[in-house]
Amino acid sequence: MSEQMQVVGIALACSTVAALSGVPLLRLLRGRSLWATALVLCVVPILAVAAGVVGTARAMFLSRHDLRVVLIVVAVSAVVASVAAIRLGGPLVMATRRLTSAADTLGDGFYEGAGRAPTAELTALARTLDATHVRLVEARERERALEASRRELVAWISHDLRTPLAGIRATAEALADGMVPDAATTARYHRRMLADAERLTGMVDDLFELARLQAGALQLTIEKVCLADVVSDAVAVVDPIARARGVTVAGRADDAVYVDADAAQVSRALINLLVNAIRHTPDDGTVEVRVERGRAARRATGAGTAVGGRAIVAVADRCGGIPAEDLPRLFDLGFRGESARTPGEGGDHPHQPRVRSGIGLAIVRGIVEAHGGDVTVHNQHGGCRFVVALPAA
Repeated sequence: MSEQMQVVGIALACSTVAALSGVPLLRLLRGRSLWATALVLCVVPILAVAAGVVGTARAMFLSRHDLRVVLIVVAVSAVVASVAAIRLGGPLVMATRRLTSAADTLGDGFYEGAGRAPTAELTALARTLDATHVRLVEARERERALEASRRELVAWISHDLRTPLAGIRATAEALADGMVPDAATTARYHRRMLADAERLTGMVDDLFELARLQAGALQLTIEKVCLADVVSDAVAVVDPIARARGVTVAGRADDAVYVDADAAQVSRALINLLVNAIRHTPDDGTVEVRVERGRAARRATGAGTAVGGRAIVAVADRCGGIPAEDLPRLFDLGFRGESARTPGEGGDHPHQPRVRSGIGLAIVRGIVEAHGGDVTVHNQHGGCRFVVALPAA
């Protein structure tokens, strides 16, 4: 037993000394190539084994021939083991290099993916890098879309502000220069100035509302309301515009449909949709409004939208349809689309609601999403249908 303990002590001492020699080597190689670190990690354990065998063999007082044989076996085995360890560690080093290269090209158009790795940890890292690349590309596309929308909005606001401002200035100059001799014309000019001022006020209000929506600062007063009553109030507000254009607003509502919502905000969103529908429907046309729930709502969407457990309002116009490439961007801030859907002046009545293609539908989406709902649009025969889906109470 004492001899065995001596062998264990000798082997432990020799192996420990050889193993500890790898610590300063790793410190010296810190920051160097992974190949160097892998070489040390492979060779040092083998040297520790060899040192233990050699130290024990010399202490056993073997004959010279036997000791030479042991040393040869240890040397050959150590070389073979070192070469095998380095070769087998090659894929790990290459996989690490691929991951580094993939990390350098994250989000770029020439990203080729991290591929598979020889270990579960590196494979998980590769998948994470691939998923991060997808998110970066999507974020970059969203950023570009937002930047394009911002430029479109600035251009649209600049264009739309110029018209009422020019009208107010021309009318004021005419009145100041005494070019309006009779009271009737003066009164008409004053009404025109008031209408233009109301247009500017409406634009500022819309921008302020949109800013609150985007900042998440919109305060909702949630209560259980009958959706049919909200739609009825919205139809009453837009009725003067519909009558002026000879457009009929027809609808069907289920009085049993209730939602937990801010009635004023939902009404504003519906007014925007109705005014857009009226202005883009030919004179003497019809705008259809439907309020339904559950399976009936699924049929009303006309697009197979899953709205089970939701209350929906569908507004259909006769605009002739929207180009398919414009549908995904119709609710984007500042998007104007084709000229056929650019809203008109809407008359001179100073209190008429006004909806602008660059901001009105963006407000609709913001209000609906603030309630946990969604709004979609699709073409149908002779026009298009906007569908607002809200969680039913």
